[in-house]
Amino acid sequence: MGEDLLCQNGDSKPPMDNAEEDGGVIFVLEKASLETAKVGKNYQLLNCDDHANFLRKHKRDPAAYRPDILHQALLAILDSPLNKAGRLKGLYVQTENNVLIQINPHVRIPRTFKRFCGLMAQLLHKLSIRATNGPDKLLRVIKQPVTQHLPVGARRIGMSFKAPKVVQLRDYIAAAGLKSTLVFVVGAMAHGKIEPDYIDDLVAVSEYPLSAACCLGRICNALEQQWKIL
Repeated sequence: MGEDLLCQNGDSKPPMDNAEEDGGVIFVLEKASLETAKVGKNYQLLNCDDHANFLRKHKRDPAAYRPDILHQALLAILDSPLNKAGRLKGLYVQTENNVLIQINPHVRIPRTFKRFCGLMAQLLHKLSIRATNGPDKLLRVIKQPVTQHLPVGARRIGMSFKAPKVVQLRDYIAAAGLKSTLVFVVGAMAHGKIEPDYIDDLVAVSEYPLSAACCLGRICNALEQQWKIL
């Protein structure tokens, strides 16, 4: 893999253990489209652009195969000042096929979609990916359910355009308090809504439908303002 792929990101600060700075955030990306199939001689990550004919041949809707949504969402989180300041305490991806993936906040994922697809296909077959510059596993498939990997007592907030209430995110986060970890659950699929049974609240952050990356950008920005991260 190229040198820009699975290196451990040295731009991030280490996680803060100071009791005065114990707040953090965890993201769970639900219903991500990550599925491999043997196309020709090799296993590939299915996507609507490269495999439309293959998917139609197998009576599947190409529009549902959008791993690019997850790629954009991960870049929005991992590139954020929030992550670089050490406030990202966990990142999980729940696929449409009920595979649970844990992503190290210090990973530097591929910038191009083609390389991202190759990486995800490798992960789904090997179940873990190690850093090229160290022993750490930066991506790995872990046991369900995701709730066993979340801190006890953490507030779990689902995000959906179809939620019964629209909130001003800055005020909502301020009211939730920042001394404990917040968990945000965001859909990473093209259509539909998330319906996890483990969330404490379901809210919308706009009167308009937002992409996953845009929604995550708003969350990161609101948290950065609260923590005064520039």
